[in-house]
Amino acid sequence: LRLVAVLKAILEGEKAAVLKRDRHLPLSFHRRQEELKFSLGLQRLKHRVREIQALRDGPTGEGLGQDWSLLGDGAMQCPMAGAACQELPTLILEAVKELEVAKQQVLKRIQIWKRQQQLAGNGAFFEENLAPLQKRCESLVEVYFQLHQQVMVASGELGAELLPRLLERFNEVLSSLVKR
Repeated sequence: LRLVAVLKAILEGEKAAVLKRDRHLPLSFHRRQEELKFSLGLQRLKHRVREIQALRDGPTGEGLGQDWSLLGDGAMQCPMAGAACQELPTLILEAVKELEVAKQQVLKRIQIWKRQQQLAGNGAFFEENLAPLQKRCESLVEVYFQLHQQVMVASGELGAELLPRLLERFNEVLSSLVKR
């Protein structure tokens, strides 16, 4: 980790030197950097979904996410082992937050594309290829549905208060992607 930190500091110094000399980097560099940020965020989101699935499946591979059981005093008992019951909502909330960040990156890219299309009317260069943008949207929607499925399966562990809020956030993500 120390080696990575040193290399990162060196590369940031190199980037600062290039920026100082050239005042700006080429557009292709910024576009590639943006693609890498999105890819990294998407990979992190996919990993979160796998973590949620693994937590629900438990160490034996059996589904521990059965229905909640009613205790003698009317209280509900989480069907998963101790810490997993508190960890699952936290993991899901983090995943939803990362989903919203990825959605913002896609919407930003769509807005840039729209602006470039407008400028093309004035003679500016315009890359009409929608394949990268379509791939982004499809990847995000695929992860969206995986995460949504995990939330629905874990609905009993999330409680009556958290589940509606999560579903509202999911609806907002999908709605804003479709509308834009």
